[in-house]
Amino acid sequence: MKPDLKSMNRKELEKLKSDIEKALAKLAVQEKKAALAAAEKAVAAHGFSLAEITGEAPVRKKRQATSGAKTVSAPKYRNPADPDQTWTGKGRQPEWFKAAIKAGTSPDAMEI
Repeated sequence: MKPDLKSMNRKELEKLKSDIEKALAKLAVQEKKAALAAAEKAVAAHGFSLAEITGEAPVRKKRQATSGAKTVSAPKYRNPADPDQTWTGKGRQPEWFKAAIKAGTSPDAMEI
């Protein structure tokens, strides 16, 4: 079923072009999935994962949105000079932690 392009008007040709582009995009996604599955099968046959071979972390799925509340990590370090000051060990180091390290205190000594 070959369309007669000469008898089609501009609107019909644009529609045909759009349909072809959609079909090509869908086919590209299917081919990419098939190639990925084949690659995973090939490396699994040798006892590896694709992430190990490529050196990339596996793609994680997005978490579902929560009610906007962030989880709070438990503190890991406590300031020996002021026990009210704590730090989770994540993010930027607080000034009291940097000063204690500079003064010779080990991080292990400040662990909670």
